[in-house]
Amino acid sequence: MGSIKADIFGRLKSGKVVARYTLTNKNGITVKILDYGGIITDIHVPDKNGKVDDICLGFNDIEGYETRSPYFGALIGRYGNRIAGAKFVLDGIAYSLTVNNGPNSLHGGKIGFDKVVWNAKIDNNQLILTHVSPDGDENYPGALSVKVIYELTDDDVLKLDYTATTTKATPINLTNHTYFNLAGHASNDISDHVVMIPAESYVVLDRNTIPTGEIRSVEGSSMDLRQPVKLGDVMPNVNDGLGFDNNFNLKQSDEIKLGARIEHPPSGRYIECRTTEPGMQFYTCKNLKETPGKNGAVYKQFGGFCLEAQHYPDSVHYKHFPNTILRPGEIYRQTTTYKFGVSP
Repeated sequence: MGSIKADIFGRLKSGKVVARYTLTNKNGITVKILDYGGIITDIHVPDKNGKVDDICLGFNDIEGYETRSPYFGALIGRYGNRIAGAKFVLDGIAYSLTVNNGPNSLHGGKIGFDKVVWNAKIDNNQLILTHVSPDGDENYPGALSVKVIYELTDDDVLKLDYTATTTKATPINLTNHTYFNLAGHASNDISDHVVMIPAESYVVLDRNTIPTGEIRSVEGSSMDLRQPVKLGDVMPNVNDGLGFDNNFNLKQSDEIKLGARIEHPPSGRYIECRTTEPGMQFYTCKNLKETPGKNGAVYKQFGGFCLEAQHYPDSVHYKHFPNTILRPGEIYRQTTTYKFGVSP
């Protein structure tokens, strides 16, 4: 049976205290989470020789997360990924959102779910975070009540269960934006990682990383990750050498299924992400600028990867994409798990 301990991580500029929760299982794996943004700050796991390292990029203090974080470890909402033109029409009403990514809206706007302090409660080995996003928050309609439950099991699985309800019809696309590096957070190299994503198609993007509406087969392309491939071999052939920032289309099922497996052969560490979501946004940090991080590390481009289980980007503009509209009386549900392990 695992345990959860709480301490104070720091104070925001507003003076509000930010708490940190350390989840530990019987095998000694630890995951640290803030009530600010639901941020995962640390993931300590062993390699094949028993050496424990932190595989999660982040900061030592709250100032880093509040002022210069590229969404390190955060809960993303109300709408993860991009909405083209920062606007949409829902039930005949036009909504304009915050423009924060070129001409588009990204990850919920200026003050998304990553920048609020969530209400936190410990229930045995579960950390329960709740937040109410008021009607009109970042110009989204409806008061959205969100609950996210974090649990670290004795099978070395970090489980995230999301639920949400709304008072008005609203777009919703929740995800987690942890940056991983299985060689250790300070490694700055993922070229020796091996990836497998069991997706038969992906969402085609334009030059502004906005969907064109086309769903294309991965067959015969560098986007075919159905068999394990070394990132250093495939990234130079993707997006003009900038690597992956793409939504891979998983099986259209509410059942939990494998979304991705990443392995680091030198250390033996691997991570398997399973999810109920229809998409896996695989991001290899093309936009990560030189950033001072934890314990003297300086993170750089391609210094990590993200496995963002979610619905497709810009789904509000494409009826043939899986639905992202939540209506009153409905319950949004998502389960995503991250299994940590070691191969011989």
